[in-house]
Amino acid sequence: MLSYQHAYHAGNRADLHKHDMLARVLAALTRKARPITYMETHAGRGLYDLTAPEALKTGEAAQGILSADLPPGPYADAVAQARALHGPNAYPGSPLIARSLLRDQDRLHLMELHPGEHAALKAALKAPGTAIHKRDGLEGVLALSPPTPRRGLVLVDPSYEVKSEYQAIPTFAKKLIGKWPEACILVWYPILPDGRQNQLVEAFAALPHERHEVAFDLGRDKGMTGSGMIGVNLPHGWDRP
Repeated sequence: MLSYQHAYHAGNRADLHKHDMLARVLAALTRKARPITYMETHAGRGLYDLTAPEALKTGEAAQGILSADLPPGPYADAVAQARALHGPNAYPGSPLIARSLLRDQDRLHLMELHPGEHAALKAALKAPGTAIHKRDGLEGVLALSPPTPRRGLVLVDPSYEVKSEYQAIPTFAKKLIGKWPEACILVWYPILPDGRQNQLVEAFAALPHERHEVAFDLGRDKGMTGSGMIGVNLPHGWDRP
């Protein structure tokens, strides 16, 4: 969806849930010396300023990262690194979280179709071993799979502004496992009052998976009431403290 920009929502409570789980899975995958490939279908701009007009307009970061006491761990380390490099109001999106936790031997492929977000992502992330693609994320990841290195993780994090994404994401995951059976997959989804996320959750029944959800109150009449993550082929010990 080319109208969506995550700057309005960066650092909100859903980001805390999503990025903490992402960081834990990456930490588990990198415990072994073998290199990995990390891919994202909807990368966004990578780095956010929590004092920007977009963030201040919604106030979501104030209810999220700005009031959170992060426990020690890979997610807290990634946030601290972003603040050290870019100032105390910086918040790392998933591409920067991944880059901060990965090693020189690892490879990143980041898909972002929105022209402005794509340009910002290229400016924010110029590290070696990182390829930034301006293409449809689902198509791009499938085209590049299986990658080299073959161990790896795919983060699927669409806006869900297009309702068909609730059907498209499970279909994509099944195709990806067909091409790349050992791929780890993390899928984020919003928990909504109308329960439309249930069709996505139910469609993953055909794949062995783990599901983790958190509930929260954003103080609005409409919108998310929680955040959900589905994991396929997650590494052993990813949920260690």
